[in-house]
Amino acid sequence: MKLFSEKKLPEILHISTACQSRLFTIQTVELKFSNGIHRTYERFKPSGRAAVMVLPIDGDDLLMVREYAVGTEHYELGFCKGGMEQGETPEQSANRELQEELGLGAKQFIHLRTVYSNPTFMKNTMHILIAQDFYSSKLDGDEPEPLEIVRFPLNKLDELINKHEFGESRNLVAIYSLRDYLNKL
Repeated sequence: MKLFSEKKLPEILHISTACQSRLFTIQTVELKFSNGIHRTYERFKPSGRAAVMVLPIDGDDLLMVREYAVGTEHYELGFCKGGMEQGETPEQSANRELQEELGLGAKQFIHLRTVYSNPTFMKNTMHILIAQDFYSSKLDGDEPEPLEIVRFPLNKLDELINKHEFGESRNLVAIYSLRDYLNKL
């Protein structure tokens, strides 16, 4: 079974800035496909900055956070996550995010997988890691209010998957990856 196409990539004819905000640049990309069809797409300007999502496992529980998400305009249940700083490995970035959001550092990390948030519109990679073996360590983060820490039993992952406040696609990919990993142990 062939997973990747050997099809010729479209030719990029022109890239321009359509819109600029404090956080994002939206680009217009004019393409010519191998069959001669021209199309114009919009995308977030590739930043080259990756991110991490951390699934902290403490005994038989996942340590999660509940924080406000302006996109959905309510509190969401999810995992520690954030952008990687220049020169950081995914493990270093994951450890920093844990310290900023949970007040814990971890001695052990297991890489589950790397995903793209939405490859149609952006090229941002996110590394999903399990963290274990914790120690107390607090760093100042960029959260506007203290995050609520929620312990969730590992033996109830199916319940978590069906919770309304746990609907972000990256969280679901992470939890399915974790479930597959745990089933192989």
